[in-house]
Amino acid sequence: MSDLTNDLVATGIPFWDYHSYAFKVLFPGVQDHPVLHEPNAYDSQQVNIEQGMKCFEQLLNNKVFLLHFIRTLEAQKTFNIRDKVNVASLLIIVFIKKMDYATEILRYLLEELVEKSVSSKHPKLMLRRTESVVEKMLTNWLSLNLYGYLKSSAGNSLFLLYKSIKLQVEKGPVDAVTADARYSLSEERLLREKIEPVTLTINIVQDGDSDNDTVQCKVLDCDSITQVKEKMLDALYKHIPFSNRPSVKDLELEWRHGRSGHLTLQDEDVTSNTDEGWLRINTLSHYKVPDAANMALIDSFNNTLKTNGDFNTTLSSINSGTPMITDVENGSRQYHLVKQQDDGQQREGRHNMISEIFLTRLLSTKGTLQNFIDNVFQTILDAQSPLPVSIKYIFDFLDESATRHGITDSEVVHTWKSNSLPLRFWVNIIKNPDFVFDINKPHIVDSCLSVIAQTFMDSCSTSEHRLGKDSPSNKLLFARDIPKYKKWVEKFYSDISAMDAISDQDITIAMNDLSRNYESHFNKTSALLELYQYATKYNAEVLEELEDSPEARSQRLPSKLEEVADTITA
Repeated sequence: MSDLTNDLVATGIPFWDYHSYAFKVLFPGVQDHPVLHEPNAYDSQQVNIEQGMKCFEQLLNNKVFLLHFIRTLEAQKTFNIRDKVNVASLLIIVFIKKMDYATEILRYLLEELVEKSVSSKHPKLMLRRTESVVEKMLTNWLSLNLYGYLKSSAGNSLFLLYKSIKLQVEKGPVDAVTADARYSLSEERLLREKIEPVTLTINIVQDGDSDNDTVQCKVLDCDSITQVKEKMLDALYKHIPFSNRPSVKDLELEWRHGRSGHLTLQDEDVTSNTDEGWLRINTLSHYKVPDAANMALIDSFNNTLKTNGDFNTTLSSINSGTPMITDVENGSRQYHLVKQQDDGQQREGRHNMISEIFLTRLLSTKGTLQNFIDNVFQTILDAQSPLPVSIKYIFDFLDESATRHGITDSEVVHTWKSNSLPLRFWVNIIKNPDFVFDINKPHIVDSCLSVIAQTFMDSCSTSEHRLGKDSPSNKLLFARDIPKYKKWVEKFYSDISAMDAISDQDITIAMNDLSRNYESHFNKTSALLELYQYATKYNAEVLEELEDSPEARSQRLPSKLEEVADTITA
């Protein structure tokens, strides 16, 4: 662990570029989207569509139209949460080069949300969930504003946290089927069975003339073959972003012993062990691989994988005696280290019954990672660092809103702030470092990060958590730390409040810089078309809303919306 920082200097941090980062935070979990492509239209339609979307964009750039448009959509019963999230992200793409205007609209919508919240019985709940377009807009706005801050400051500690978790969990056995691991922060993902693995150092063979062709890699004898391949790729490509590496699915693992002994190792083959309907995934110990064995990664063309990303094309074909994958017997179930429980309730009850026994092991893993967790929290709660002005701007808005509405309960404003920056941005980034970095995030690492993100949420809360024997393990794990973290949060909010106020000119300059400094490659016409589908679906309702507004009528907004349809269908 102590070598992590030095290694980071040598390898660098694989940040996504602004466009890739923006797409991941705007459309989480989506691999492809119309905004990444030209509109799908016949050539004869293309001109009409582009002209129509220019007219629609002019309407969206009209504050009166846009606010009426959003209010009308949100008033429709069929306009669900997914639609609200989609519209908020599409609007940000349309205004990504006009972030000053996006900020103005965001403020108007937030003022309406505050009005609605303070008149309710529970004003603290404002921004707790994503139940409106403006709440997702705020998430998107913060995410784009903090990209530069991630690259220049906070990203370093976040990446070190991810790397430290990945290294620690891979030191012990990880079940390839259940993702349970010996070293875990999550009780649900804790491997309870006693497994004593042997650490092996394997030599990764790369055919070539260089004297440094062999790279060493530490693995466990209980690792599945796929897990071994993943660790070998990490060793060979430690300087290469994950998306630029070969896929583990496209590579075979070859054990070389003697002059001509080449054996391909696979998760399943004719040698796999079966037992009463269970098929065990092959491991290194299954093949009796010794320490210091020579291994090579082979691509589908029988070429040996090398650290520079090239393949040696002179390798002879693989030995014809190599075991081949065969169909698993009908009804067989796979397992790696532990056979899964058939009854989910039984597994859950078992976890609760023995949780105290394994709390020590969770605490041990936490102790190893403690400094990295503290460093992340300290970094993102450090008001002395060069914070983006957007943080001061949004916090001042919340303070001013509370004053304007006569809210004197400090816990309400504290909760609003916690529901904005920490909950809507930092928790999302802590749980999903793959939004920021070009990395692989295994399930067990994801589980550990979720525990840390929940701890950060608890630290931002004003509620006191009473601990008992039935308390979740993550509450018990960080029981002594949360009071300290809460003080950090309070000081952060206090320090931000004490800063000089952000003028309208300051925020305008910051938004113009954001629009100008970062390049994105979204297709704005496609984004407009996606938004226009909502204008078409709720056309009658939008027109009625515009007709009922004297200001909209005076600007001929109803007829201008109809002109968009006429232009497209001309």
